[in-house]
Amino acid sequence: MEDPLYESPVLRRCAGIDLGRAPVPDETTILNFRHLLEEQELCGQILETVNHYLESKGIRITTGTIVDATIIHAPLST
Repeated sequence: MEDPLYESPVLRRCAGIDLGRAPVPDETTILNFRHLLEEQELCGQILETVNHYLESKGIRITTGTIVDATIIHAPLST
């Protein structure tokens, strides 16, 4: 997660990280935070809160299949 936070302005903005004020948390800090969330059994609650917020904005996230919809040149059929 450390590298993507450095590489993606969108992820930094989502996490509230401003590189002009402080560096991205290191791998150990991120892992310790994850373990704290797991110990307090907060992961499911956070996911439910995020999903509820997204649904209130008309966004629904579900599982599915990724399909390659590349348009290619094909001969005309008769």
